[in-house]
Amino acid sequence: MTTLFATRAGRRRAVTFTVLLAVSLILMAISSSPGITEFQSAMAYALRPVQGAIHDVADSVSSAVSAVGEIQGLHSDNAALRRENERLTADNIRAQAIESENEQLTALLQLRSSFQYETAAAEVIARESSEARRAVTISKGTDDGIEKGDVVIAEGGALVGRVSEVGPNFANVTLISDRSSTVTGETETSTARGEVIGQLGGALIMQNIDSTEKVTPGEQVLTPGIEVAAGIRSPYPKGLVIGEVTDVRKDANSVVQTAYLLPTTDLDKVAFVLVILDYAGGLPDAGDTPIDCSLTGPHGALPGGEQPCIEPSKAPRASPLLP
Repeated sequence: MTTLFATRAGRRRAVTFTVLLAVSLILMAISSSPGITEFQSAMAYALRPVQGAIHDVADSVSSAVSAVGEIQGLHSDNAALRRENERLTADNIRAQAIESENEQLTALLQLRSSFQYETAAAEVIARESSEARRAVTISKGTDDGIEKGDVVIAEGGALVGRVSEVGPNFANVTLISDRSSTVTGETETSTARGEVIGQLGGALIMQNIDSTEKVTPGEQVLTPGIEVAAGIRSPYPKGLVIGEVTDVRKDANSVVQTAYLLPTTDLDKVAFVLVILDYAGGLPDAGDTPIDCSLTGPHGALPGGEQPCIEPSKAPRASPLLP
């Protein structure tokens, strides 16, 4: 015991312990008195609104913290849902593209099975759609029997264009919407003929139609497959669908009229085509009689832009006899 109070720190702790013990005994003694009990009750009653307010504030703070957590969770869920929605949208676009390609392939296979000519199916691998030129590149070439001048069609027998350049495994196709393209067209019902040429923006016009012919919007325009003497025939087989008449313009003082066409197939979106391999059109071989230029042009059997011609040579003038 003596050792406990030998140091100053020990004596300080002993005094503090004694004081606290005494205060505790005093508080225990007076806490059970009626006056203290009433005072405690009064203080509790007085502080009850404050306690309620503090409790409400604590509940509000807790609710706010919970709301912030829920909002953050909702943001996270929304981001996840947005990513999932973008993925599903992309999948849907891909599925639609695949479905469209399948429909085109199915239609081409059906056309190929009923077509009278030998064909090669090919995929469009490149496009050129400018004001100066409208063309596509397809995935097959000379290795598959494709030659320059071959006619290219799409589903439903819609005319696409002609092969203008060919390599071993590719071919460039000039579309009928190109300004350099000229095709003889014939309306399905009235059999009115004209020259179908490409325009800026991919539109088609059918010009030099006889003004006496009746051409109405909604008519289909087909290739007539014109044939003339000496083995000359149109570069395009008969019955290919070029487009539909959307408008007709006729000048009262002109002997011809012009029709505006909507191409049968969307030339800017066509993905698969058939190339006709065994149709022989155009000029005959060099050993055959060439076509006379009088058979081309506005009043001839073939339009000048579609079918080239050779001017017939003039007979030599007879020389006067020498005396």
